[in-house]
This record gives sequence, structure tokens and C-alpha cells, in this order.
Amino acid sequence: MNLSNLQPAEGSTHNQNKRVGRGEGSGKGGTAARGHKGAKSRSGYSKKIGFEGGQMPLQRRVPKFGFKNINRVEYQGVNLDTLQALVDNGYATDTVDFATLVENRLATKTEVVKILGRGELKAKLKVSAHKFTATAKAAIEAAGGEAIEL
Repeated sequence: MNLSNLQPAEGSTHNQNKRVGRGEGSGKGGTAARGHKGAKSRSGYSKKIGFEGGQMPLQRRVPKFGFKNINRVEYQGVNLDTLQALVDNGYATDTVDFATLVENRLATKTEVVKILGRGELKAKLKVSAHKFTATAKAAIEAAGGEAIEL
């Protein structure tokens, strides 16, 4: 091995790109392979998202439709079987309030909670939440519990 046949170890080099803009002798000097004039030849150029070369972008060509209600209330649903699991695992005994739900990561403190009727509830619970479905309320009361709206 001598200076004429040195080469880096296998897999140690990753950048196989041509070094542009390093003088005329390299063949990639001058315009640095960017062509003449135009936005793409300038430094600092970055194409805007959705830009189609001046053609009206797809986002603006397609018709807009539908309606988004800005007053919509998005509820975080918690089912009866989830409440039963809290009781079974010892996280709740006789009351399940908003703080209990937040502690057990079933809701965040900014969310509005609605109790839903999936599954069955065997435990007698005093449940307090923002909303209840009719089936959930009936099931809680049938188990001897109480449904309190916040």
C-alpha cells in the first residue's frame, strides 16, 4: 500500500455528490450546475408548498364545499366498561369524578367528558361527568349508582 492506492474503508464514506461551485477546472464551476437566472439559481430559494410553477395550484383549483361548525363541542368519550375496569383494578371505589378520569388518563383537564353506554356496569358508582348518553345513565342507575352532570 502506498499513497497512490489509498482508499477509505468499506462503508465509511456516504457522500458521493459532485462538489459544485469549486472553480472552472472542476467542470461544475460558474453557475454550479444551476443554469442561468431564474429563482432556482438564486441563493436562499425554497419552493413554497403546493407551488406548481405559476400554474394555479391544486389547492386553489378544486371547489370548496361543506360546513365547519365553529361552535361544535368535541366530547371525550368514556364507556361503562372502562369505568368497570377502574373499579376492578382498584383505581375507583364508590365515586368516579372528573379528577379520577384525569388521573387515570382517560381525559385531559381541558376536555369535556361524555359517559357512553358500551359494556356493562356492575359496581354501584356515583359518576360525575359533563354529559351522559341515555343508555349510560340508565345502566348507572340500574346498578344502584348516581349520574351527576357537571
